[in-house]
Amino acid sequence: MKGILSLLKPKNPKPGEDAGDSVLFTTAFASLGVDESLLVPWEARAVEVGAKRLPKSRGGKLLQTLWAKDKYMAHLDQNAVERMERFFQFAAIPPNRDVIRQDEYGNFMVVLLSGTIAVDRVQPWGEQLRLAETRPGDILGEMSLLDSGMRFSACTTLNDCEVAVLSAEAMDEMMAQDPQLAASLVALLARKLSLRLRVVSARLSENQR
Repeated sequence: MKGILSLLKPKNPKPGEDAGDSVLFTTAFASLGVDESLLVPWEARAVEVGAKRLPKSRGGKLLQTLWAKDKYMAHLDQNAVERMERFFQFAAIPPNRDVIRQDEYGNFMVVLLSGTIAVDRVQPWGEQLRLAETRPGDILGEMSLLDSGMRFSACTTLNDCEVAVLSAEAMDEMMAQDPQLAASLVALLARKLSLRLRVVSARLSENQR
């Protein structure tokens, strides 16, 4: 964990910037030369999909309950999740809305709290492949949040959904205000992402046979 925490700290802070502060996630896209006009933040997507703000009291309770049952996220105790809640935004989204689109740049991840979201990918030859239909507790979009790359797939609500959203700006705030908590979250996200990529890779390989 100390190794991960050291990676989250800026090695060469700008003049006047505290070494404990971080803009690792908010500046990652710029450092890769991504045009800001191509970046789709949660605020813009929320308006586009007609998302309605969900009370933190409900969203936070759902997040705690779901992560307590998750094999990996259960490593965060109730106190840790409660501390983390203030960095999340909670929203309700209608059916048939694209929360995430394939090949776009987005600087937020989504935790599904209720409902079902389909994960689809259009293959280079034009075939649309359904990779998964997610369940409450599943995390979407963390890959782009962690590596600043393009979205691998599209995520569309199949019914009324409630979600928790963590943006790059909020992740940087967490790193500055509670670095140990941020390091724990990044480590757990990396483990879950690795597992999911293995499953998706196997699914794509089977589809090509």
